[in-house]
Amino acid sequence: MGHGRTILRTTATGAVSAALIAGSVVGLAPAAQAAGPGVRFVDITGDGGTVLKGNVVTPAGADGSHRYPLVVLPTSWSLPQVEYLAQAQKLADAGYVVLTYNVRGFWQSGGQIEVAGPPDVADASKVIDWALANTPADPRHVGMAGVSYGAGISLLAAAHDKRIKAVAALSGWADLIDSIYSGRTQHVEGAAVLDGSATLTGRESPELREIFDNFYASNLSKEQEMIDWGRKRSPATYVDQLNKNGAAVMLANAWGDTIFPANQEADFYRKLTVPKRLELRPGDHATAELTGLFGLPNDVWTDTVRWLDRYLKGADNGIDHEQPVQLKSRSAGGYEGYPDWKSIEATRRKLALAGSTTIHANVDSGADGGVVFLSSILDQVAQLPPMAAIPLLPRRWAAVWQSERYGSTQKVRGTATLHTTLTPTAESGTLVAYLYDVGPLGIGKLVTNAPYTWHGRTPGEPFDVDLDLFSTAYDVPAGHRLALVVDTVDPLYIEHNPSGAQLTFSSPPDDPSYVSVPLGEQ
Repeated sequence: MGHGRTILRTTATGAVSAALIAGSVVGLAPAAQAAGPGVRFVDITGDGGTVLKGNVVTPAGADGSHRYPLVVLPTSWSLPQVEYLAQAQKLADAGYVVLTYNVRGFWQSGGQIEVAGPPDVADASKVIDWALANTPADPRHVGMAGVSYGAGISLLAAAHDKRIKAVAALSGWADLIDSIYSGRTQHVEGAAVLDGSATLTGRESPELREIFDNFYASNLSKEQEMIDWGRKRSPATYVDQLNKNGAAVMLANAWGDTIFPANQEADFYRKLTVPKRLELRPGDHATAELTGLFGLPNDVWTDTVRWLDRYLKGADNGIDHEQPVQLKSRSAGGYEGYPDWKSIEATRRKLALAGSTTIHANVDSGADGGVVFLSSILDQVAQLPPMAAIPLLPRRWAAVWQSERYGSTQKVRGTATLHTTLTPTAESGTLVAYLYDVGPLGIGKLVTNAPYTWHGRTPGEPFDVDLDLFSTAYDVPAGHRLALVVDTVDPLYIEHNPSGAQLTFSSPPDDPSYVSVPLGEQ
């Protein structure tokens, strides 16, 4: 089942995550030191009497004679309450009362980490109550925003508290299970980042510790319990309530987010009927908005303020007249606007997966999704995604299919889908599919990937596999080709292939195998 390798990966990734979080906190320290006289540090009584540490920034000259719109900012996972001070000051200068608070279980706030559970949602309402009673905040104009953990809590709070009129969810999640357990496969490096940083900066609840332990151990007897736990913490579960309450929702994520992949945000966006906006850019988890936390110019935060201005202040700034879906390709150009998600995938081209191919499990072929955070950051800043020499991939451990060379640029936009017939030699197993942009020398740049795991299948009996690869925007240059590679081991995921297992991929005449690639306007 690959559990020995998993333990090593988890330990290493936990150490890396701790270093990353520690670096982030040190980097945010100047913001804390620069906190001016307009910043007030406060204690707020949250749900069940838990004390939450927060800070309040008010507009200059506020004397209680005038009410201002309120913006509440819950902190990101593992980051302290000074996280948003630079943006809080900008918002206050623009005429907002801003209240940032450290979510329960982290740093100086009391309680234990509930992972956006009911106590966290109740805390958000308690924080709003406190702000309305203790600041010149206007109860008719309340908004929430946040990065990562703060984004998820903001969406969940808006589904449960009708006072919230606008939300900006940055690098958040819509479906927690689809984020870290898509394709029924544990995204072990992403989960280990969350686990390791929580151990460093917070206090995990016994329930959370049990969830992590069962997750790492692939405890199928607890699988439904884990899924139910995650559903309770997923904004997508409450989309009807969110639509009923009517808060305007802006979602902003990165194509290469290794914690919360873009697919689940796109599905959630489609179901929203409130005023909405979806922005997707190159980068990994929370990297697209990072510079804004230091007060530097940043597209994500600029649009966040515009969104809040429109739906809390009623400003006629035009953001509601722009195309609501804004994408930036990982490989070229500026922003592209679309009226909806369906319009992104204007056409589709199928790459046939002909013939019958058998591969052996348990060995990493050399095709993989990279390293959590590092690979997508390299792609963001230098357009250097994970690469593989496609002609050299060992066919014993990797199945490879390639298209013809394209005569023009292929603008991959949206979600590529894999359909194939699989015959395994064991009842459980895992495969990972990769789509590569292959240049003339055979070097493939990763376009997208996704894992897929099955349990309880009859060995030797074929079954259909339908898999959505992670959504992306990538331009394949003229003269290049696309390649689909499938193997069984990737450091990003836990694999479930017994030793000696084999997988056979076939393409029956009455049900041919293919990859369907979504293409934007050429």
